[in-house]
Amino acid sequence: MSRQIVFDTETTGIETPEHRLIELGCVELLNLMPTGREFHAYINPQRDVPADAVKIHGLTTEFLRDFPTFSDPSVVDAFFGFVGDATLVAHNASFDARHLNAELSRLGRPTLPDSRFIDTLKLAQRAFPGSPASLSALCRRFEISDTHRELHGAIKDARLLAEVYLELNGGRAAAFAFDQAPTTGPARAEPARPLPRRPSPRAPVLTDAEAEAHAVFVTTLGGATFWKTPAAST
Repeated sequence: MSRQIVFDTETTGIETPEHRLIELGCVELLNLMPTGREFHAYINPQRDVPADAVKIHGLTTEFLRDFPTFSDPSVVDAFFGFVGDATLVAHNASFDARHLNAELSRLGRPTLPDSRFIDTLKLAQRAFPGSPASLSALCRRFEISDTHRELHGAIKDARLLAEVYLELNGGRAAAFAFDQAPTTGPARAEPARPLPRRPSPRAPVLTDAEAEAHAVFVTTLGGATFWKTPAAST
């Protein structure tokens, strides 16, 4: 079974190591189908959030101050507990990987190799060379509504990216909706509806000549055949 985690990050800025993670959002896929399981965390970056960054995601220093730091088990351990050994799918994955690995390096933890990541930006550029390949542009291409995306947000963008990723892999999954609770327990099949009975038996359509020709043909089959038994005449 193929398990992938579509994820996105928000940060205080572009360059590492001076800029820090402030939000993580993850969506689980099994065999390219959403399971409804997600991971989301706001993170105290232990530094100020520049005004230019706030314009992008709306996350201020004051808002983030009371959230745990990345080193807190409720963030780093919970994140890796959710991700496990799954492949990580991100848009412009080198950016997200660089910031994630910078946080891991600060903690003296092993960083994640490039082989763990799938970059949907590169997938889109190969699929549609020369066309815009931002997340917003791909949502428009695939007719995925992003009207709620006035600002960037890790969990919002991860959900949108999951839909885009499925489209890049051949088509939108049926009933792909994150606002619905995941199904629990086995699916229940709809019982077959019985066909109505005829009000009277259908009149035979076989002519006498056809019936006689069939009887002659049966005599040529030889041996004890089903068609020669009394039950066959009923």
